[in-house]
Amino acid sequence: MYTSDERSRLAPADARAVFRAGTVEPTSGWSDGYAQANLISVPEDWAYDVLLFAQRNRQPCPVLDVTGAGSASTVLAPGADLRTDLPRYRVWQDGALVDEPTDVLAHWREDLVTFLIGCSFTFEFALTKAGVPLRHVEQGRNVSMYVTDRQCRPARRLRGPMVVSMRPIPADLVETATRVSALMPDVHGAPVHVGSPAGLGIQDLGKPDFGDAVKPHKGDVPVFWACGVTPQAALMASKPPFAVTHAPGHMFVTDIPDATYRVG
Repeated sequence: MYTSDERSRLAPADARAVFRAGTVEPTSGWSDGYAQANLISVPEDWAYDVLLFAQRNRQPCPVLDVTGAGSASTVLAPGADLRTDLPRYRVWQDGALVDEPTDVLAHWREDLVTFLIGCSFTFEFALTKAGVPLRHVEQGRNVSMYVTDRQCRPARRLRGPMVVSMRPIPADLVETATRVSALMPDVHGAPVHVGSPAGLGIQDLGKPDFGDAVKPHKGDVPVFWACGVTPQAALMASKPPFAVTHAPGHMFVTDIPDATYRVG
């Protein structure tokens, strides 16, 4: 078991080796200063649907890399294996979740095209440096994620609602959190909503659809960012015959410094 300080200081390759060896933890707070990515692998005949869906819904689905069919490699981390180097995966058949393994070697297919999508964990280090507390990290929990009532723009066979992540932010730091994250549009950018969860059709912050419930402090305001779990909601709605994804909050830690995705 690593302390939070040890997790934050691990080089990305070392963090991936820890996950490859079987450690299962949410990756928020791991390898500070490096980008993290969501993963979705689909059969090649569904790849254009995912690409078009991502292009039409860029805020929840900013694409960082797309592999060739059957490839488990990515330019985001040369030498890494996308089948083994995440803490936990999800395997889908006809829109139903059928397995949550720690590697997908047994499920891998040579026709799978993998999309790596920007993740808001990437800007968390910048938030911390700006003095914005991260309650889920403080509490040792996965970030809270919710399915909203905002429908994404459909693309061919793929459709579904937007998913958001929520971080309770002190009211006097909401502007700071918005400014810092807005500078990183390739990892979801600025919040999509601040304040009452009802504005997104969310009924109860204590019952997230993915991740863990996180306790706010007095004076905190719920701040919602578009989330890369959105493609998983689309899988459930659209029911492709097969797909592999990361488990929510259990991301691919890349070798790319987070500053690479900062503009301005």
